[in-house]
Amino acid sequence: MNKKTPYILIMPIVLLGVLFIFGVLNGIVQSFGYIPAFDLTNITLDYYIEILNNPTFLDSLKVSLQISIISSVLAVILGTILTAALVYTEHTEGKVIQVIKLAILIPHTIVALFAISILSQNGLIARLFYHLGLINVQGDFPLLLYTKNNFGIILGYIWKEVPFVAYFSLALMSSINNTLGEASENLGASKLKSFFYITLPLSMPAIRKAFLIILTFSFGAYDLPFLLGATMPKALPVQAHIEYIHPDLRHRPYAMAMNGLILIIAWTIAVIYYLITKRKKTKGDIHERY
Repeated sequence: MNKKTPYILIMPIVLLGVLFIFGVLNGIVQSFGYIPAFDLTNITLDYYIEILNNPTFLDSLKVSLQISIISSVLAVILGTILTAALVYTEHTEGKVIQVIKLAILIPHTIVALFAISILSQNGLIARLFYHLGLINVQGDFPLLLYTKNNFGIILGYIWKEVPFVAYFSLALMSSINNTLGEASENLGASKLKSFFYITLPLSMPAIRKAFLIILTFSFGAYDLPFLLGATMPKALPVQAHIEYIHPDLRHRPYAMAMNGLILIIAWTIAVIYYLITKRKKTKGDIHERY
């Protein structure tokens, strides 16, 4: 093999990385009001200040935090249960794993279409209830999509994130259960006690990483909130997009400032989460020493 081959193979990844970094830096610069093409040349924090004082932004921020936190917590709980079920039924390989991989690969836009086809008042469940006589008309079916409680968006994220959590933590949990878990059971512990005292605590690093990934992704994602969200208030990424496509191009810095705040909040969440998990790990190491 040519010595240059590995470098050639990673060139597309490097190029995408450079383009991504350039896009982020360009967006940050524009968020400070510097867009010479639109005759905006004064660097200022005014766009950030105006957004932070805008009730619409605060409502959008609240919606995005609600969606991301609720969906991520539920996805981690259900994903951990699914992982444990796969481990204890010894379905860690084969067709079940292929189904989980397929669920992960399905785009969020397709998930939104499925949700509309199944959960809307014209969807399959509403039609089934109508044919069974459980409702008089399809309009009597509960409104699950496009509501202020964001039930449809949260359900869509759970649909996508539960398989991800299961796949992400499956290898570690299976390895722990096959070694330390079986050892504890041989010493007289029940399967349930072995799971909660041995397997689950030692699997938490993978589960925590999965939680952080889906939390930050769902906070900054655009597609499901746009397709399944309420008219008002909108999720923060959707509101940023609305500002971006504003007819007045000189409005662009507001959109970039919103994106900058999304980035800052996501990084803040990641740092806080890292500090909390590091503190727990340090406490655990101290207890082990003594």
